[in-house]
Amino acid sequence: MCRILDMDYEMLSRELVRALRAGRSQAALARRLGYQSNVVYTWESGRCFPTAARFLQAAARTGVDVQGAVTRFYGAVPPWLASTEVTSPKGVARLLSDLRGRTPIVQVAAASHLSRFAVSRFLQGTTEPRLPDFLRVLEAVSLRLLDLLALLVDPEELPSIAQTWRDLEATRRAAYDEPWTLGVLRALELADYQRLPSHQSGWIAKRIGISLEEEQRCLSLLQRSKQIRMTNGRWSLVRVLTVDTRRDAAMARNLRRWWSEVALERLNRGDEGLFAYNLAGVSSRDYDRLRELHRTYFRQARAIVSQSEPVERVVLLNTHVLGLDQPQSP
Repeated sequence: MCRILDMDYEMLSRELVRALRAGRSQAALARRLGYQSNVVYTWESGRCFPTAARFLQAAARTGVDVQGAVTRFYGAVPPWLASTEVTSPKGVARLLSDLRGRTPIVQVAAASHLSRFAVSRFLQGTTEPRLPDFLRVLEAVSLRLLDLLALLVDPEELPSIAQTWRDLEATRRAAYDEPWTLGVLRALELADYQRLPSHQSGWIAKRIGISLEEEQRCLSLLQRSKQIRMTNGRWSLVRVLTVDTRRDAAMARNLRRWWSEVALERLNRGDEGLFAYNLAGVSSRDYDRLRELHRTYFRQARAIVSQSEPVERVVLLNTHVLGLDQPQSP
């Protein structure tokens, strides 16, 4: 299960401003941003906070390629970004709204610990979110706040999340090296495993359909990377993190292929599951619409997963939308 990160968003906001300032004085950064007063002091002290748009504008003024960071966060230029500056209030609203997809506002509000009226106004762009509230909502709708922040500043400059970032990177490396570590992590969350009097070698292997050797290899790697520890005779997760494996494009492609092969193996074996296909001819416009529907589905799926309790099944969500033809250049 992937959970919303529990953190002090006010403290994180103060650290983000401090990280942007780098070696400058507070007054110097305030002047660079066009303020007469030392507004940076009030931001860093937590007396007040910039809006999300003002923070992103400040990041741009200090040399951060914010548009490029958002593009890398998505993995491609989202359609709305081509015509909207993400550093504008409208851009902030479009970012949050796009990441939210069709997730109910009440669900986003509950996950971000804000009122549904406030979340609705943020998404519509009628109210600008303060930086802490922007961070809360962004984590709620994407579960990938740390990945975006790492594209804006060095996570090591953010003390409140530096260790969490290191843990996330260790989890990501383990997923690249041994993909089944993610499956084993999910199995350790199962209510049935939690009810075992003690860890039983082979129980996980049998439950998720892997070999005993794979189970042992994954548990060893997870322990070495400090993702799990033995507690009262059973393995337990040190921290549950949402892992985005797209940071390394080549490794991400390998993982997509690997999990597709797992799905094919289970299909050939006759396992339960929804295995379906639809071969169709559509317009280029509708092909783009199908791709966007695919993205929306995954965003909604992540939102369901983030709130799902108790953990009773380990599920692989694996869908494909691809053009089989190769359009010819005019």
